[in-house]
Amino acid sequence: MAQRSGLEDPERYLFVDRAVIYNPATQADWTAKKLVWIPSERHGFEAASIKEERGDEVMVELAENGKKAMVNKDDIQKMNPPKFSKVEDMAELTCLNEASVLHNLKDRYYSGLIYTYSGLFCVVINPYKNLPIYSENIIEMYRGKKRHEMPPHIYAISESAYRCMLQDREDQSILCTGESGAGKTENTKKVIQYLAHVASSHKGRKDHNIPQESPKPVKHQGELERQLLQANPILESFGNAKTVKNDNSSRFGKFIRINFDVTGYIVGANIETYLLEKSRAVRQAKDERTFHIFYQLLSGAGEHLKSDLLLEGFNNYRFLSNGYIPIPGQQDKDNFQETMEAMHIMGFSHEEILSMLKVVSSVLQFGNISFKKERNTDQASMPENTVAQKLCHLLGMNVMEFTRAILTPRIKVGRDYVQKAQTKEQADFAVEALAKATYERLFRWLVHRINKALDRTKRQGASFIGILDIAGFEIFELNSFEQLCINYTNEKLQQLFNHTMFILEQEEYQREGIEWNFIDFGLDLQPCIDLIERPANPPGVLALLDEECWFPKATDKTFVEKLVQEQGSHSKFQKPRQLKDKADFCIIHYAGKVDYKADEWLMKNMDPLNDNVATLLHQSSDRFVAELWKDEIQNIQRASFYDSVSGLHEPPVDRIVGLDQVTGMTETAFGSAYKTKKGMFRTVGQLYKESLTKLMATLRNTNPNFVRCIIPNHEKRAGKLDPHLVLDQLRCNGVLEGIRICRQGFPNRIVFQEFRQRYEILTPNAIPKGFMDGKQACERMIRALELDPNLYRIGQSKIFFRAGVLAHLEEERDLKITDIIIFFQAVCRGYLARKAFAKKQQQLSALKVLQRNCAAYLKLRHWQWWRVFTKVKPLLQVTRQEEELQAKDEELLKVKEKQTKVEGELEAMERKHQQLLEEKNILAEQLQAETELFAEAEEMRARLAAKKQELEEILHDLESRVEEEEERNQILQNEKKKMQAHIQDLEEQLDEEEGARQKLQLEKVTAEAKIKKMEEEILLLEDQNSKFIKEKKLVEDRIAECSSQLAEEEEKAKNLAKIRNKQEVMISDLEERLKKEEKTRQELEKAKRKLDGETTDLQDQIAELQAQIDELKLQLAKKEEELQGALARGDDETLHKNNALKVVRELQAQIAELQEDFESEKASRNKAEKQKRDLSEELEALKTELEDTLDTTAAQQELRTKREQEVAELKKALEEETKNHEAQIQDMRQRHGTALEELSEQLEQAKRFKANLEKNKQGLETDNKELACEVKALQQIKAESEHKRKKLDAQVQELHAKVSEGDRLRVELAEKANKLQNELDNVSALLEEAEKKGIKFAKDAASVESQLQDTQELLQEETRQKLNLSSRVRQLEEERNSLQEQQEEEEGARRNLEKQVLALQSQLSDMKKRVDDDLGAIEGLEEAKKKLLKDAEALGQRLEEKALAFDKLEKTKNRLQQELDDLTVDLDHQRQIVSNLEKKQKKFDQLLAEEKNVSARYAEERDRAEAEAREKETKALSLARALEEALEAKEEFERQNKQLRADMEDLMSSKDDVGKNVHELEKSKRALEQQVEEMRTQLEELEDELQATEDAKLRLEVNMQAMKAQFERDLQTRDEQNEEKKRLLIKQVRELEAELEDERKQRALAIASKKKMEIDLKDLEAQIEAANKARDEVIKQLRKLQAQMKDYQRELEEARASRDEIFAQSKESEKKLKSLEAEILQLQEELASSERARRHAEQERDELADEIANSASGKSALLDEKRRLEARIAQLEEELEEEQSNIELLNDRFRKTTLQVDTLNAELAAERSAAQKSDNARQQLERQNKELKAKLQELEGAVKSKFKATISALEAKIGQLEEQLEQEAKERAAANKLVRRTEKKLKEIFVQVEDERRHADQYKEQMEKANARMKQLKRQLEEAEEEATRANASRRKLQRELDDATEANEGLSREVSTLKNRLRRGGPISFSSSRSGRRPLHIEGASLELSDDDTESKTSDVNETQPPQAE
Repeated sequence: MAQRSGLEDPERYLFVDRAVIYNPATQADWTAKKLVWIPSERHGFEAASIKEERGDEVMVELAENGKKAMVNKDDIQKMNPPKFSKVEDMAELTCLNEASVLHNLKDRYYSGLIYTYSGLFCVVINPYKNLPIYSENIIEMYRGKKRHEMPPHIYAISESAYRCMLQDREDQSILCTGESGAGKTENTKKVIQYLAHVASSHKGRKDHNIPQESPKPVKHQGELERQLLQANPILESFGNAKTVKNDNSSRFGKFIRINFDVTGYIVGANIETYLLEKSRAVRQAKDERTFHIFYQLLSGAGEHLKSDLLLEGFNNYRFLSNGYIPIPGQQDKDNFQETMEAMHIMGFSHEEILSMLKVVSSVLQFGNISFKKERNTDQASMPENTVAQKLCHLLGMNVMEFTRAILTPRIKVGRDYVQKAQTKEQADFAVEALAKATYERLFRWLVHRINKALDRTKRQGASFIGILDIAGFEIFELNSFEQLCINYTNEKLQQLFNHTMFILEQEEYQREGIEWNFIDFGLDLQPCIDLIERPANPPGVLALLDEECWFPKATDKTFVEKLVQEQGSHSKFQKPRQLKDKADFCIIHYAGKVDYKADEWLMKNMDPLNDNVATLLHQSSDRFVAELWKDEIQNIQRASFYDSVSGLHEPPVDRIVGLDQVTGMTETAFGSAYKTKKGMFRTVGQLYKESLTKLMATLRNTNPNFVRCIIPNHEKRAGKLDPHLVLDQLRCNGVLEGIRICRQGFPNRIVFQEFRQRYEILTPNAIPKGFMDGKQACERMIRALELDPNLYRIGQSKIFFRAGVLAHLEEERDLKITDIIIFFQAVCRGYLARKAFAKKQQQLSALKVLQRNCAAYLKLRHWQWWRVFTKVKPLLQVTRQEEELQAKDEELLKVKEKQTKVEGELEAMERKHQQLLEEKNILAEQLQAETELFAEAEEMRARLAAKKQELEEILHDLESRVEEEEERNQILQNEKKKMQAHIQDLEEQLDEEEGARQKLQLEKVTAEAKIKKMEEEILLLEDQNSKFIKEKKLVEDRIAECSSQLAEEEEKAKNLAKIRNKQEVMISDLEERLKKEEKTRQELEKAKRKLDGETTDLQDQIAELQAQIDELKLQLAKKEEELQGALARGDDETLHKNNALKVVRELQAQIAELQEDFESEKASRNKAEKQKRDLSEELEALKTELEDTLDTTAAQQELRTKREQEVAELKKALEEETKNHEAQIQDMRQRHGTALEELSEQLEQAKRFKANLEKNKQGLETDNKELACEVKALQQIKAESEHKRKKLDAQVQELHAKVSEGDRLRVELAEKANKLQNELDNVSALLEEAEKKGIKFAKDAASVESQLQDTQELLQEETRQKLNLSSRVRQLEEERNSLQEQQEEEEGARRNLEKQVLALQSQLSDMKKRVDDDLGAIEGLEEAKKKLLKDAEALGQRLEEKALAFDKLEKTKNRLQQELDDLTVDLDHQRQIVSNLEKKQKKFDQLLAEEKNVSARYAEERDRAEAEAREKETKALSLARALEEALEAKEEFERQNKQLRADMEDLMSSKDDVGKNVHELEKSKRALEQQVEEMRTQLEELEDELQATEDAKLRLEVNMQAMKAQFERDLQTRDEQNEEKKRLLIKQVRELEAELEDERKQRALAIASKKKMEIDLKDLEAQIEAANKARDEVIKQLRKLQAQMKDYQRELEEARASRDEIFAQSKESEKKLKSLEAEILQLQEELASSERARRHAEQERDELADEIANSASGKSALLDEKRRLEARIAQLEEELEEEQSNIELLNDRFRKTTLQVDTLNAELAAERSAAQKSDNARQQLERQNKELKAKLQELEGAVKSKFKATISALEAKIGQLEEQLEQEAKERAAANKLVRRTEKKLKEIFVQVEDERRHADQYKEQMEKANARMKQLKRQLEEAEEEATRANASRRKLQRELDDATEANEGLSREVSTLKNRLRRGGPISFSSSRSGRRPLHIEGASLELSDDDTESKTSDVNETQPPQAE
């Protein structure tokens, strides 16, 4: 029970009890009360029922307390039916509103279900307690399951992302958002836990090579996965803190990127952090703590560590504002140890940990530095420097320098540096800023160090899953700069969700075929996003904030004024609703209005820092501290820190914020990511915007999964949910926004079957009876319901409804059910009332009868005669008749029961008897069939030899193909050398580009020098600048506008560049296909060197290809010109833009040069992309530098103002022109729209007509192509090789001669047949004596005839009959081959005819069938001659057999000739049947393999059973005869004897059950003893029935013959198995050929666009090659196989010696195969990335549609070019599909011709085998009848031991083969493991080399694989040979054993005769020799006694004591 409860406990928190939900009472209550939701202050919403409507108001009654209230109609929200209660996906709710969503979440939360889906969202509500739903059992439960198969869970989201990543090769992301305390971090940890468990690379290795007795199992969890899990405790210690809402609140956002390899194992991870709340390090709110690490360090450090770190008590630190605040349930000391352990696991060294803790201690020491204001001045002083000494000791600084840098820092004034005294406020601020910056740098270093530990591959894996843990939307009373950044992020994330959601909706509607206009709801959020991030026109909040940071005298107030001035009219911007002192402005987000207070925004945006202290820290003696601050010394421009009014405004340290920079740290301690660009002025807002842009770009390239975390209450209480709080979070998290979007479409969808089942009650007569498709039924139901067409859509598998429609249908359904139930209740009540009324009437009538009888009794009771009557009546006999009758009835019932019981037993016995008779007949038929199969065992040996020769020929053919592949490999090696040379050229080009980059770097240095000069001039002219401040502001406005325009143009250029790159990739693919096409053409030319005329055609086609290539180049050149023109239009705007565009054109020229080399584009694509990225980064750097240089000079500013004025004038003129142009365009659009509609109608008609024409055209084209191929084949053969044509003509003439010769031979054979007929007439007198045997053989012939007819019918039957037919066809084919060899030996003239028999089957079928019939007779004669030489004594008998054979064959020949005439009529029908069978053959092959295994197992069991059964058969038969002779007096006894005899025959299918059968026989004898008396009266009749016993003897002899046939059939099945193995070997060889063809097909698929140009050539060459292969295989197959089988014996030892070499080659080939698979996957990933880039480009195109309108002409040209290219691509794809269909048609024709040849072969072989089988069967039966008597006794003694020895030898051989197979499997597994271990190294070393070596390695691998498989086939063929020889040996042994069995049969017959004589004389009968385990039976006179002593003896006793009957 404990286990059971443990299993049920987690399910209570996952699964919903549906029985409660589908309660009819709740459904009826909902229907009756018309329940709705009304607003409630306490509960959010309450349930109420509508009572009355009064205009716009409604009277409702609350469901909870029954109170009535008036509510406005608009405030009422519909309630969902009870069937939707606790629904797992809220998108399925028919009434989608806030009340329904809140109610559903509340119900699920109170039931313990914290996870709920809402469309794409997974909503999680914090349970505030531990739930048992995160164990490994739960992980395994969700593993491999789809999302809809399991209840909602974070594991389901993780599993969905993981499976999508593996299947679609698309990167995934999981976005966890929510308020602090909602559970984001916990769910993130659960995601990582799930992925580490599911994707652990260790789990794959653990099962193979990790020993169970490992001492530390924790270490084997997989080091990487363990470190990934341990990264969380470290980050939580340094980045989490206790807040009012959450005891472990993450004070930073993070994006965890987990990389996976192609197999799904984790190969690395990377963590990016966002917005660390560093201010918490210096001050905290009430009841809150700073970061955990401070408390952990102070609580958990030992005394030695405290002394090293100079630690003090909690209350001694000013930065710990609230002292020590413990966290309930946690110990900081224990957490400190866990953090240290996690650092050790992550590989942190002791020095690193100590250095980190020193920095943490120094941050606390910063707070203890105290300053004092001097008396006479405002200057600050440090009265005591003890704390400063501690701090400098920890950070490695000089105390005096530190004090001087804090109190009197040096600042630059002009060219000189002066010292400036600081006030107390400035000094305090500087210290706090240093503390915050130090802690933030430590945190970033820690993240980088963790990333370094987690990054194992030094490069990204195949794909990744990103987990985003970031704060959700925040609306506080006072919202500051941090809230703006967080809300800005959530706006972008919600836009991503909206876009993703409607993309999926669009795909669903398209899949279901529903018309739907796509609405991008992401655009609804764009105005708010623009308000925040727009750079200019007008500038957004962040841009204005950055602009204010430029001005020294700017304040927060001036920023707010400028913001109101610029954005006051924006739709999403409002003035504050609160007072001025509480809020400065309001922004309308999607989640609601947010009031922002702009206090200290400029300070937070600039984030100032003391340069002097930063320099000291960089020069620290502590290496760790110096590395933390190493980038700060490079920031030259740090003026204005001290010279502003407040002393706090300065340009920022541009890497302090550190939002995304750590991701690039890979070279040094921090790497290049921290290097700032000199002179750059970068703010927190800019950096955050850039990091967010990168994050969004990453997320857009992934498939996002959304998790929304909800906090239920602020008290942290489990089981409590605050409705208003949850509603606010649902709004902020975008759940309600998603529901709003969902309502725009058709959110409710039901499959047809469920809709019909649930709502058919509303339309009872709409659907007719009988079957109807679900879609049609739903359409009829919808018509009957008369729904508005706008409310529903009918798809392919579902019906879609708008929100609320299902609720209406539920109401209608409930009303309907209510009416039906009321009617049903009325009917039931009426029935009950009528029944009660009838009962009352019966009671009334009964009362009347009682009254009447009582009155009569009162009258008679005093009458004397009545008293006499009552006293006399009991004395009468009549009164007891009823009792006697009742007793008789009871006796009669008992007798009837006995009779029925006896009859039942009798029927059961009869059924059992009938069943046994049927089983006996089946056994007899099986035995007879086995006899026939034994006759064919000798023939199988000859067939095996023929098959061996066939395999030899196939092997030679394979060797020739291997040579061809080697030649191809040599060609590929040459091409590889060319590609390597080309790579060298590209490297030279890359060196040139590097030189150009260095030149640009030099220019950059000169520009920086100029900047310095300009700065000095600016310092000298500061006084003049004050006069021009106003003018400067105007100039800066215009600069912002220009920069925004520049950004727009750059985005346009990027967009166009992406489109161009896409087209370039397409062109490169086309060129690659062209290259591969030329390679295939060269191979075909080499294969057909003799075809000289082909070169001209190929040159023409190559010319056409080159022409098309030129066209593509022209199109590309046009496209490049247009792109350059579009980019050139931007040159006219600004000077810096011209410079930037020059760089762009240089890059375009370089790309155009790379495009000219089409053959190497695929190999160098990775390098080119990398080069483009580097150049683009340099381009951006140059742009920014150019902007800085332009901004520095006043002269350039004046020029810029002039140009801005000119640009403004041009813009005004351009706007006027655009307005006029738009008006004209509108008119044109209207006219164009009408014309377009007419054209669209005409186009549809034309399309329909075109479709019909295309169908006709395709049919005609196929016919024309077939004819053209045939004509071209003939013409090319004639033109290319005159010798070949003459040879073919000679062969045709030779074939015609052979046809005539065949006709002549047929006439001669007919004459011979007539002569034979005359001879047979002469010996007809001799045949009269064997009339009975002739009748028997006639029956056999009839069975042969029926078998021939069955073969035609069996072609259409199911699997079992197909199996028999296929095996029979193979046997007949082998017999045909043996007959052909004999015919060549006898008649030399017919050898050529036999060689060409496959080509002339259709013409010579009738003649060959007749010839084969006569040959069968001749073969029978030859076999008889051989037997006569061996057995001279039976010569006369054999002559008679030959005469009978001639008679039989003549009759069968005449009959078969008639049947063959009929078969020729049915030949066409048979071809159709065979074509149908070909389709079923694939399924049959699978069943054949299974049936083979089953038949082999059954054959072994049957052999064992029959071997032991036949040992006891004679004894069982003798006992059965004795019982028959003794008990045949009565028919009932005859039935029981037959039953016993059938029981004895059951011994043949069981081992060692003789004793039990004897026991059953003796039981039946004892039952018979009861009837001995009846036997005595009928004993005289036994004499008359002895003849029946003799008949039984004859039947038993027939059974013995059947047993012999069964042995023969066993041999036959084994031979068939051997043949099957050989056939499988041939099939494997053909599979090798198919694999080679598959490789060619794959290459052909890659060149699909050029296949139209090469189709005629390919069809011609494929047809010629197929024809040549077919002809060569038909002619050479017999001769090659004969030669190969002779070589197999010699090559066996060589194969064994070279096996080790083959293993090594196979390992190398597998390694190469793995590398090739990795390359294929890499290519697929590149394709996917290009596809994502395409989607991204299309999205950017949509976003920039308004801006591109200004360049409408350029855009239209580009769109025309794009449409033309897309049309071209579509045309090429259609041509590809047409060519593929043509190839398939040709293949079908070839298969049909081969099937016709196979059917003719099968028919010919069937007719031959029919005649031969009849002859063989007749001969075998006669020999068996004569030889059984002599050999049966010998068989009895020898068969058991010899047969068991054979079986044991076979089992030993099988065991050896299995051991070999296991050894090979182990070696293969070891090779696979070695491949997996070395795969990563191979990827890193051969990233570029493998591309060039790929094709050559691929063909090498194919060649080596073919060699290995060929050697393996040789070994298997040798083993099959050995099994065949063993089978022949066992057959000869069985022949001898049958002779022994005949002798035993004679002994039994003598014993039977003696028993008959004794029975006639009435003497005792003894069975002393028949059973050794039984006492003798004695029958004296008419008595029969059987002893019961040994009836329970064991089976082993019976076997051990068998008597030798021969003696």
